[in-house]
Amino acid sequence: MTHKAPAGRTLKVDALARVEGEAAMHVEVRGDSVTDVQLQIYEPPRFFEAFLRGRRYTEPPDITARICGICPVAYQMSASRAIEDACGVEVTGPLRELRRLIYCGEWIESHTLHVYMLHAPDFLGYESAIDLAQDHRDVVERGLQLKKVGNDLIELIGGRAVHPVNVRLGGFYRVPTKRELGPIRARLDAARDAARETVEWVAGFDFPDFEHDHELVSLHHPTEYPVLDGRLISNRGLEIAEREFLDEFVEQQVPHSTALQARRRRTDEHYLVGPLARYSLNSSRLAPVARDAAAAAGLGPTCQNPFRSIVVRSVEVLHACDEAIRIIDAYEEPDAPCIPVEPRAGEGHGITEAPRGILYNRYRLDPEGTILDAVIVPPTSQNQPTIEHDLWHFVEDHMDLDDSELGRRCEQAIRNYDPCISCATHFLDLRVDRA
Repeated sequence: MTHKAPAGRTLKVDALARVEGEAAMHVEVRGDSVTDVQLQIYEPPRFFEAFLRGRRYTEPPDITARICGICPVAYQMSASRAIEDACGVEVTGPLRELRRLIYCGEWIESHTLHVYMLHAPDFLGYESAIDLAQDHRDVVERGLQLKKVGNDLIELIGGRAVHPVNVRLGGFYRVPTKRELGPIRARLDAARDAARETVEWVAGFDFPDFEHDHELVSLHHPTEYPVLDGRLISNRGLEIAEREFLDEFVEQQVPHSTALQARRRRTDEHYLVGPLARYSLNSSRLAPVARDAAAAAGLGPTCQNPFRSIVVRSVEVLHACDEAIRIIDAYEEPDAPCIPVEPRAGEGHGITEAPRGILYNRYRLDPEGTILDAVIVPPTSQNQPTIEHDLWHFVEDHMDLDDSELGRRCEQAIRNYDPCISCATHFLDLRVDRA
């Protein structure tokens, strides 16, 4: 942190801690006003869209999984659904349920990692989860055990916990038997209890009174809490099909970031994706046990305080545990591990709900199934403008704090969004103007 002359202040954190990836924060204050806020993402771009071009249509589920070690299933599911859409295929029945089940594993492990290891220390006054464990070993162990259930669920269905290898177009290379699901089903009851305790735990944290009327965007399904598919809706009247995403949203280059930032195409306004948006637009679709826990935690049918996102994430962990139990209890082994997906010329679109929000994929194929073009819009690139907006107003509301404390609180505000920065730095055309 640095403190400038009385006429102005500069808040600067060169390397944000407890986030996935590499970024810095820069805030300029002049008098009583904030004049500039930058979430400076300096992690090198990774060019995934570019090197998908020219690849076979069967390859994106394996290639895109390498974008992220925390949410690889999200990339596999969005890529698979986009390619299947281009080829005129829809996966239904037990195979779709298995996709929801492996996605439940990812929500459990990703959200739990964030809640216990990255975000809770902010609320409890600790520098890290290691420091937290010195005083609250049982709490951290509960988080580790809950996360392990999620990882093991991914490994059972996907072949391994990180970058699963069993996912393919049309389904899986191999599907588990009912008997193979038995041991993890036996552990899910305890996991659900641990998730309920997690909601009760985080509900007792001290949350700043900080809300903004953002446009909230998520999938919406008529009968399910959204994970794999649905219409794209917002709290301001948006309702579109997945294939209309690029008609309504656009990614833009900003000089201070190696990641694109997404905005509404027609209004140039920022918007919010992720747990707060999903919950606020779909809370009635939660499992009853999760709805009851949310109400007991003080959440209404909507939530727009980003600091309370840790409560919403915990509610989603509870929902994912209950959903996993439901799927396993009703599971019937499919006749085949996948359905055929034959190549054809076309364009396909797929959106699924990654732990951090909607993840959009679009592919164009030639008649032989060669990928001509690929577009990937991850949740963090969509939330970056909103993060900067919230930082701007948070600093203006807390000018009375000294630089050290204000900087610490700003880092906490960024961690509200669980930014996955490596996911966002995937584009090809990098132009950075430096004064």
